Amino acid sequence: MAQATLAPSAAAKRIVAGEQLSEVLGVTDNQIQAIAAVGYNLYQQGKLNDAETVFRGLISTNKNSAYGYAGLGAVALAKRPADLAAAQENISKAAELAPNDPTIQSNLGEVLLRQGKFDEAGKQFETALKLDPESKDPGANRARAILTGLTAVATEVQRLKRGAAA
Repeated sequence: MAQATLAPSAAAKRIVAGEQLSEVLGVTDNQIQAIAAVGYNLYQQGKLNDAETVFRGLISTNKNSAYGYAGLGAVALAKRPADLAAAQENISKAAELAPNDPTIQSNLGEVLLRQGKFDEAGKQFETALKLDPESKDPGANRARAILTGLTAVATEVQRLKRGAAA
């Protein structure tokens, strides 16, 4: 589809007025999702710097892109060492923008768990599970697996404590 040409001065005025770059340029939701998919593919390939560039560009284009913030959070988690503060900041923003996305809620739970914020992590995992009652979302299923593992560890610790006390 051909897009109308926009004079630079008109575009600048719209941007200065607070309009999203994606709106000024006529970027569609499908195009935003395609850009996010490119970032995700780079992330999956371990090309974290390239993925980060794509996700930052996505946010520059649309400040309300949950995909962009979620992607930046995933990149921050994948770095060695992980940047948990950046991961929490970005995934929290993504969760705010997409409160009904179980994967994003689960990712936030994982970040909080890795920070030792157990009560907050539990609440996020619970939210992820409630958003996926049919157990179809991979992120929510990861939350289920994490909770199952944590429950098994807690049960074993209690068993060992009882055995040591006897």
